[in-house]
Amino acid sequence: MKSNKKLAIDFDGTIVDDAYPGIGKPKTFVFETLRKLQSEGYRLILWTYRHGDSLRDAVEFCRKNGIEFYAVNSSFEGEIYDSENASRKIDADLFIDDRNLGGFPGWGEIYNIINERIEFRVDGGEVLAYSKLKKEKKKGLFW
Repeated sequence: MKSNKKLAIDFDGTIVDDAYPGIGKPKTFVFETLRKLQSEGYRLILWTYRHGDSLRDAVEFCRKNGIEFYAVNSSFEGEIYDSENASRKIDADLFIDDRNLGGFPGWGEIYNIINERIEFRVDGGEVLAYSKLKKEKKKGLFW
């Protein structure tokens, strides 16, 4: 079954190495991973600080590498931002950014996290994947 989830993806530091306002070198496996996610039905939204010419350059760079976005800096194509009646935060199921809690793990790891539906929790200062957590024994009435 194909997904219909929306992924909001940053550009600088996530799709490419950060070289703003220029365009950095593509991250390892980025376009292969994004094409794979699109083939599985994920809708990709470019969610970036860029605007004007630098935004057009980023969109064109991705297009030349085989990625067409579902939307750019909006929840859906054609959305008109109205600050009086709508939040600036877009409607997406997952946000992928180099400034995530814990940093940017790389596109191979991101694909595995999405594909395997791995969830996380913070334990002290450490971020742990649920799949890697030790199962706590449930105590009965008398231990």
